[in-house]
Amino acid sequence: MTDPVDPLRQPSREAGGVGSNGIAMLFLLLLDLAAIIFGVLALMAGGGPLMVLALAGLLFAFLFILVGFYSLQPNEAAAITLFGAYRGTDRVNGLRWTWPWMGKKKISCRANNLISQQIKVNDLRGNPIEIAAQLVWRVTDTAQALFDVDDYRAFVAAQVEVAVRTIGARYPYDDFEHKEVTLRGDHDRVSGELRTELINRLAVAGITVDECGFTHLAYAPEIAGAMLRRQQAAAVVAARETLVAGAVGMVEMALAQLSEKNVVELDDERKAAMVSNLMVVLCGERETQPIVNAGSLY
Repeated sequence: MTDPVDPLRQPSREAGGVGSNGIAMLFLLLLDLAAIIFGVLALMAGGGPLMVLALAGLLFAFLFILVGFYSLQPNEAAAITLFGAYRGTDRVNGLRWTWPWMGKKKISCRANNLISQQIKVNDLRGNPIEIAAQLVWRVTDTAQALFDVDDYRAFVAAQVEVAVRTIGARYPYDDFEHKEVTLRGDHDRVSGELRTELINRLAVAGITVDECGFTHLAYAPEIAGAMLRRQQAAAVVAARETLVAGAVGMVEMALAQLSEKNVVELDDERKAAMVSNLMVVLCGERETQPIVNAGSLY
């Protein structure tokens, strides 16, 4: 049996249609200011109590209009609230105006860059590795960012660490046989999965991730030396395999051409000696010194 859904836990959704053109209200403010100046001059010229009341009303209207102004720069929004209740988000740039009793909280919708700290993670095989990630993120739903999480910037930093740990434990750091998806060898695929993981985690805060990737990826210091020797050994073995395969092909070609062109007749014992000598020459790490036989062939 599932628990009933708590209406207080429903995610917020951004709504528009709030705020008005501040230029028109600025024109009204200037007209009110001109009326105030005229009223002051009339009062100084001997106006009666009605002039005083009119001047007080004009001053109140001036303050009423003045308090409602706010401005928005490009890629900036303002969440409008009424006594704590969300009423909508204004994304129109320039000078804006709303009722003085409405609360206004600005939020940037620009792209943000974040480089996480290096954290230690155990990969799929249990090897400790160090990972750091970089991501470009931005707010897409201002209501969720402001009202569904306490601090959306701290929320992003925390979720990046969790996502990096999740992806880091999903794959091995390296695969010497090149048969598996690895963190080091499949950067584009792993970065794509990291972006998907972050988008899913940050959706509750109305945040999306434009791009991300690893800025640091290495074995932890306690096993780095051992893993380096393992990589070197694997590279040496692979090089030896290639060298031996090439040497065998050259020996086979040499024997075939000698036999085909009847250069010399070799029995099995002489062929074995020739193969041994050629393999030493082709696979040796140092230059060989030839010995010239000045006697007979046998």
